[in-house]
Amino acid sequence: MIPELYPRKLPKAILFDWDNTLVNTWRVAFDAMNIALEAVGRNSITVDEFWSRPHHSMRDAAHDLFGEYHEKGRRIFYETVEKLHLHNIVALQGAESLLKNLKTRSIYTGIVSNKEGSYLRKEVEHLGWKPHFRQIIGAQDTEEDKPSPVPVLVALQDSMVIPSHEVWFVGDSIVDVHCARASGCVPVVVGHGEASQQEDIIHAKDCDGLAQLLAKL
Repeated sequence: MIPELYPRKLPKAILFDWDNTLVNTWRVAFDAMNIALEAVGRNSITVDEFWSRPHHSMRDAAHDLFGEYHEKGRRIFYETVEKLHLHNIVALQGAESLLKNLKTRSIYTGIVSNKEGSYLRKEVEHLGWKPHFRQIIGAQDTEEDKPSPVPVLVALQDSMVIPSHEVWFVGDSIVDVHCARASGCVPVVVGHGEASQQEDIIHAKDCDGLAQLLAKL
């Protein structure tokens, strides 16, 4: 199914990516990745290289990043994230008001992220946002991570809604678009990265822009 470019009615459910969709945490991932790369004797990456990489989970990316030292690299990456992530998380403009608005409109909301699940839930609780979400699914919470449709199916299991044009998947990356399409949901891209150039998506400049779009439905 190819979704219509502009929506005609409110979705029954909205699933969100986390990093760089609702919050800014990219610097933690960037620093942790470079610390781990240097620890296993590999060259660090630049900011441009970081952003050009697919936003796969570390489970899926470790072999490519660290080669034969993937277990050590992955361990050091997570140890570094554990030290840094709660001190550096910043909610994106308009994110909290968007979530509050969705709750008043009784739209089922959840998170499907490629951030390791335990760190993801700590960050959600740190911001006091847990009441906004019915399901919070991170990497390694299911047998496969995004762009697989599996975490989407798990996130919707309590919603009485099946993946369809009635479910929007909101993210910032190509992986999010691929996940939306693989699961049969409507891909919604926030921001102006590469994913925003994809065809047959709904696009909003940021969370405020998405809230404005929803207010018209």
